Amino acid sequence: MLGQRIVTAVVLLAVLLPALFAPMPWPFAALTLAFVAAAGWEWGRLNGLAGGPALGLGALTAMLALLLARAQPAEGSSTVCQLGALTWLVAGAFALRQGPAGWTRWPRTLRVALGPLLLAVAWLGLVRAHAEGVVFLLSVMCLVWVADIAAYAGGRAFGRHKLAPSISPGKTWEGAVSGVIGVLLLAAAWWWFDRQVDTGSAGLATRLVGHFGFAGAAAVLVLLSAASVLGDLVESLVKRAAGAKDSSRLLPGHGGVLDRIDALLPVFPLVAALGLS
Repeated sequence: MLGQRIVTAVVLLAVLLPALFAPMPWPFAALTLAFVAAAGWEWGRLNGLAGGPALGLGALTAMLALLLARAQPAEGSSTVCQLGALTWLVAGAFALRQGPAGWTRWPRTLRVALGPLLLAVAWLGLVRAHAEGVVFLLSVMCLVWVADIAAYAGGRAFGRHKLAPSISPGKTWEGAVSGVIGVLLLAAAWWWFDRQVDTGSAGLATRLVGHFGFAGAAAVLVLLSAASVLGDLVESLVKRAAGAKDSSRLLPGHGGVLDRIDALLPVFPLVAALGLS
């Protein structure tokens, strides 16, 4: 299993890094669109579609993302991403409140349709962050990664109170708070680094402080940390309702695409909705 994980990670990096640092934006946009289409296929399978219909949902996800991209302005806040972020927060919170059993009672058409929409707006936010510069993109991704790592470490060390026992029994409130603390520490370090070194593209924390001040930036960072947990829990809920351990086996040793990007999905449209460019 470890060997599979390493090989898969190396292959993914070999494909992703050239696209990430390409002088033109389209290689990164095209590659990530393919990942999002695969995630759409996985979403369909987790919600009762199989074969051609599931593949069709993946294709529909990609087409919807491209159509929404045409409606998104090049600069400033985006109404598309704002509505997408609001959908993530409202629908995600409602689904978590109802739990896996409640999710299965939603009309299947609604459950299936939510996938392409949520994935498409996440892709829009991702591409928009990349357009702001690789440093900015990585600062957003590092926020999510640190939130996850700090939450795991804090939960292991201090976890006593379950966050969502029917969805993800391993998550605790203490872990979630640890994730927020980790994000705030990372943001402080990144802000300090940006003041010392001119990278040509300020990180997320620096832009948040510039737009909202220190208190406002801290509040937004707490919201983004909560959003990353929301994405993780929503995917866990859908898998648990489907009786699946992984979203698919597309990535040997890692599960599926959704398993790798779930926590990122609500964060990117939220960041894009803020209009930090």
